Amino acid sequence: MTEVSLSAEEYRDLLSAALEDATAADARPPTARTLFTPDSHRQALYVDNVVVQGGRGVGKTFWYWSLLDDELRDLAAQEYRINRLNRLRVHPGYGLAMRSGQYPGPLVLGSLLAAGEDPYDIWYTVLLNALGQPDLSGLTEWADKMAWVRAHPGPAERTIEQADSQAYEEKIVHLLLFDALEHLVSDRGQADRLVGGILRLALQMRLATRNIRLKVFVRPDMFEAAGNHFADASKLSAYSARLEWTQTDLYGLLFQYLGNEQGEASRRFRELTGGWKPENAGARQAPPRLLSVDEDTQRRHFEEIADPFMGSNVRRGKTYTWLPNHLMDGCGQVSPRSFLEALSTAAETTRARHPAHDRALHHEGIRAGVQKASKRRVDEVKEDTHWVRLAIEPLAGYQVPVAEKTVLRLWKEANLSASLAEETSGYVQADTPERVRMGPRQPEDLPRVITELIELGVMTKPRSDGRLDLPDVYRIAFGLGRKGGVPRPKS
Repeated sequence: MTEVSLSAEEYRDLLSAALEDATAADARPPTARTLFTPDSHRQALYVDNVVVQGGRGVGKTFWYWSLLDDELRDLAAQEYRINRLNRLRVHPGYGLAMRSGQYPGPLVLGSLLAAGEDPYDIWYTVLLNALGQPDLSGLTEWADKMAWVRAHPGPAERTIEQADSQAYEEKIVHLLLFDALEHLVSDRGQADRLVGGILRLALQMRLATRNIRLKVFVRPDMFEAAGNHFADASKLSAYSARLEWTQTDLYGLLFQYLGNEQGEASRRFRELTGGWKPENAGARQAPPRLLSVDEDTQRRHFEEIADPFMGSNVRRGKTYTWLPNHLMDGCGQVSPRSFLEALSTAAETTRARHPAHDRALHHEGIRAGVQKASKRRVDEVKEDTHWVRLAIEPLAGYQVPVAEKTVLRLWKEANLSASLAEETSGYVQADTPERVRMGPRQPEDLPRVITELIELGVMTKPRSDGRLDLPDVYRIAFGLGRKGGVPRPKS
């Protein structure tokens, strides 16, 4: 009879194998094995919710690819009991993949904007192309397609009307998907204009048609900035959803990966946890519901894998809650990419430093995982929101929580307002400078800069004594200390 339980080393190997590609989800399309359907994401898949907001690593690209794939879309429809997902005709409107026949890539987009094309008109042409407008199918270049649309506004409008009417009769919905909008063009001001054009078209289709919809996966900061480029952007808030992750969602995702890995160890894990159901002819193993949503069940099984405490006893924290708490930003959100990367790093660190440990994950390995996840998160925020680096780097070496007056003094000594103004000036459009949102709204108002850092989740709301804090997911890699906290990695 095969032994069901897994040794620490077997669990460690299973973690490493299952999470090997988990942090590179943007580069690899999802499969039935990796499809996880947290309850909190259900609204994001409603067909009429045309905007799906989410930060880096929360699953925007995952759902973009899943909705494009017939098999994964059917699975999601079953899991979420959204029958309308079974009646879609899905088209890519923009994404990371190079599909020049379906949408223009970054270089072509740049040339179209340089030629004076309106961003709305670009995406209107993409929609007509997706709906099969016959006169566009014989044209290769997007500039030629747009020229045809300009010259034939009546036939273009009738294409929309006829496609909508036919879809209504067939009881299907045309769904045009947009993702990877940070990669539209290299210039952020132009990218904001392009996103504004997408959102304007999304709102128009939502209000003017019954069976043509856009679904736009977008970072919150880009959604806010793009809203300055058309008057009715606020109306989209009624048709918007957010991708967020609860603590039980994160652990449910981990167990989904462990139970769907290839090999004997994964099979024994499923037998050990019990209640898994094969789907899609065995291509996917669906976890028992308690393993996905029940904290006590998750905690019990996770403590077979990791030390129950972040030290010798409970005073250092319970590992099940400690890990997501230390990956949480100031808005209370955890990126699943950060969570899985921390666990993958914890397995490798434990293997290297504590190979004989009686559990797969040593608490010191988990601390190393948080350090690694913090470095990635800070690299991402530096790339996404350039000015945050300028605001936080003057605080390096200080310990948090820190008095607001100390923060303001350090910023004044670093001449932060001037640095922020210079950073923003590189993106100013001479004709409409009020639309630029590359930096804080009022760089000369330093207390307001603190407020914006809190809104971004880089800082937390002031404590009762007025002191300011940074969540560990930013604090560690930015080089700030905390008494008794996870230390910054040594160089």
